Formats: sequence, C-alpha cells, structure tokens
Amino acid sequence: MEASTVLRLKGLTKRFGPILANDDITIELQKGEVLALLGENGAGKTTLMNMLFGHYLPDSGNIEIKRTDDNLVPLELGDPSAALAAGIGMVHQHFTLAENITAFENITLGAESLFSLRRNQKKAQTKIKSIMSHSGLDAPLDIPVGKLSVGERQRVEILKALYRDAHILVLDEPTAVLTPQEADSLFSNLRRMTNQGLSVIFITHKMREVLSFSDRLVVLRDGKNVGSMKTSDASEKKIARLMVGSETQKVSSKRIKPGGPILSLNEISVAGQSKRDSLHEVNLILNSNEILGIAGISGNGQNVLADLISGLVAPDRGSIVLKGVAIENISPFNMIKSGFGRIPEDRHRQGIVGGLSVSENMIIERLDDPQIQNFGFLRSSVINKNAKTLSEKYDVRGPGIDQASRLLSGGNIQKLILARVFEKQPEIILANQPTRGLDMGAASEVQKHLIEARDRGGGVILISEDLDEILGLADRIVVMRDGKLHDAISNSREDIGLMMAGDST
Repeated sequence: MEASTVLRLKGLTKRFGPILANDDITIELQKGEVLALLGENGAGKTTLMNMLFGHYLPDSGNIEIKRTDDNLVPLELGDPSAALAAGIGMVHQHFTLAENITAFENITLGAESLFSLRRNQKKAQTKIKSIMSHSGLDAPLDIPVGKLSVGERQRVEILKALYRDAHILVLDEPTAVLTPQEADSLFSNLRRMTNQGLSVIFITHKMREVLSFSDRLVVLRDGKNVGSMKTSDASEKKIARLMVGSETQKVSSKRIKPGGPILSLNEISVAGQSKRDSLHEVNLILNSNEILGIAGISGNGQNVLADLISGLVAPDRGSIVLKGVAIENISPFNMIKSGFGRIPEDRHRQGIVGGLSVSENMIIERLDDPQIQNFGFLRSSVINKNAKTLSEKYDVRGPGIDQASRLLSGGNIQKLILARVFEKQPEIILANQPTRGLDMGAASEVQKHLIEARDRGGGVILISEDLDEILGLADRIVVMRDGKLHDAISNSREDIGLMMAGDST
C-alpha cells in the first residue's frame, strides 16, 4: 500500500474561533484513484482541501506527498506555492479568476514568466486547445473572463489546473455548471488520465457522479471522518446515512392543474455583443400553480433572461405583462414590489452584500417595510430577531448573525438568500440554479419550498443546468439555445439533451 499511496492527510485539525471545522482527519489517496469527498454543507470538506492546497494552516496534523521516488515526504504547510510545486492542482467551487483579462491569460497566468509566454504563446494556445478537445470543456480564450457566463468561468478554472500538469487534482464541485453530457465527458477524460497515473479528489453533492465515476468515497460529518468505502460497495442510502445520520428522500413533484397566465414575455429582444448576452424574439408564459423549467447549456442567454425578469435589464423590443398589465418602468425595485422573488445564479456577486452582516442581508429587500425601519432608522432588535428565526428555520450556519455574510460558506450564503425569498411568499419566483453546490438534504429542502410556492398558487421559473432537477420538478419544460426558447418536444432526457446541444428542434 505504501508504494501506491501518493498523498496522506494525517490528523488534520482546524478551528475558526469556537468552530471546529476539521477534527483529527486522516485520509489517504492512491495513485490513479478517483476519491469522492462527501458531506453536508459545513461538514469541513472545503476547509480540508484548503489546508491541502496551503490556503489554510492546520492547527495540528501534517500532510505527506509522494515526489519522484516511492517515499512520502512532508509537504510545507500553509504555502500554496509549495503545493503547486508538489504537483497539486485545485479547482475551487468559487472562482479565483481575474475578470479583466482573457481566459487564455488566466489559464497561463503564473505558469511561466511573461517573457517566456510571449515567446511560446502559440505553444501555450496549442496545449490549451488540446486540453479542451480531450476534456470536452470549451471556452472562448480571447474574451475577458468578466464577460463570460458562470459556466464558462468554471471551465476556465478546470483548464487552468489541467494546464499545469498536476498529478494530484482536487476538484470542488467541478460539474456544478456542466450538463450531464459535459460531466460525463469530463470524467471520461479524467479516467483516461487516472489510468496514466493522475490521482483525483473531487467534492460533489451529485450521487450519480459519485456512484458512476469514483473508486472510493470518504464522508465527513461535523468536521470528522465518519466513514469510507469502495464505491462498488456503496449506495445512495448508505451514503445518506453517513452524511446526515438518516436516509434522505428524493423530492418528486406531483403534477397539478395550472391556473391562468401571471407573467408573459411577448416578442422580447435584447441586443448584446454575442449570443450569450442576447435574447431573440422570446415568448414565454408562466401560469399560476406551475413550475416552468428552463433547460440549456450555460451561455445560451439564460443570464440575460434572468436579468430581464429581475428588472436588471430592459428589453429593446417587446413587452413584459404581469397579470394582464404591461410593466412600463422596469427596475429591480418595481419587480420586487410587484411580487417577484429572485434567487440569482451568482450568489456572491448578485445575492448578498458581502460586507453587510447576515441579519442585514436577510432584510435588504425590505428596507421600505415599516416593521424594519422607522422614519429612516433601522430597527435593530426586529432585524436581529428576524435573522435568528430565519437562520434556525432554514439552517443557516456560520459565525453569527452579526458577522459579515462573506464569511459564510457558499451553501450557507445560498440558504440565506432562500430564507429571504421564501419568507416573503412572492407570487413569482425566479430560481436560477437554486440548488447548485448544496448537499442532498439542503437541496431537498429548496425543492420542497419551490413545490410549496407552486401549490399555494404561485409561479416558479426554474433555470437549471441540472437536467435531473428540471425533469423531477418542472410541470412544463422549455429549452434555451442561442438566445431563443424552444418548447421541449418530450420529457425524455435524451431528447432534451439533444435540443440543448442543437442537434434537434
């Protein structure tokens, strides 16, 4: 076993004040192995990987890594450059890209000197294009990252790690923004690389990926390693019991009869610089008592559609009709006042104000509410009571309601946003990737809330790149491609996948 072990995390412990994030965790990784790291939000997965990559310094424990010979040697802790030099590549769940430079520049940034890169730019481009071809991850290399969709940015992150020839690759929710076909392609090519000696650790909440692509899995709960097993011996029930201490039931939506139209987009067009930020004569009807699923590959206009419905973008042509009345003055404030609730795709940039506290973020869309403010002065006691109630109800975990919301994990930021939206019981909910990065239990709760919103007479627009989620929740499905909407020809996974890829209409 020693000869095949390429990485050993031994007795790693990490505290953040009173919070014990990792408690004496020991894990080994074998050469050519795909190891899935599982656990609920806040279980300690990302903290553990951040210690491996040198972003965090453990309070105790050590890390050993295999170099060129067969011996494991200590890795210098708390130093990302040492991890990179040791052949560890990490793709974070939340992007670490410079938005003002191109995808090509981000991928090559820091891999070699600027002088060398200028001389060998064609060689670097050839290598990147080869990686894209083999991985199935396509991204426009000459466009600034800030103009790319979230899905394209995720692909750039993966390409950036693969470009550095890592022999140990850590992937934190690597397929969160990929279609099932893209995910299959990614893991297929990762498997070819593991057959040649690459070792992979990936953090995911998608059981299909765990059971299909991993060799072994490790489960964390409350910061501890509570069990590991070969994937061949695993099942969803066994994994759920380890993760949450009990079995988690999948949410299924029973179809009900929809009501009349409550929102209509009529011949909407938005001119952008490319297809990914344009809409072309879009027609959409959302009924009460309906979940309308919008499927599609990232970068086909979903973001601008979401911005339009949220009031962030005004149409160049066409009209938005709410309950039979055309909306004249389109703005986020007016859309919220009209009964909209918004769950944005990018929770960090569009969902919260990171410098404001958890309690402040929970009422940020209610600042005109007399219960929240009195003659312009915020009522702190009411705001704090509201935050405590919602944090308990929606299981928002973190350092405290008076702390900056940016200190929360990604999953807990999402729960904060969901608490803010669902408690208002809006007539229309725009849910853009609402369960991305959430564990099974949290995702099930989100889906239950969406179904409850529909059942009480509301309408839900569900934009998701998780086709299983669309198929399981939506009463009606449309496919977005090249800035246009197309009615799904069937509820077949294969047919919808072909429409998403443009192979069928």
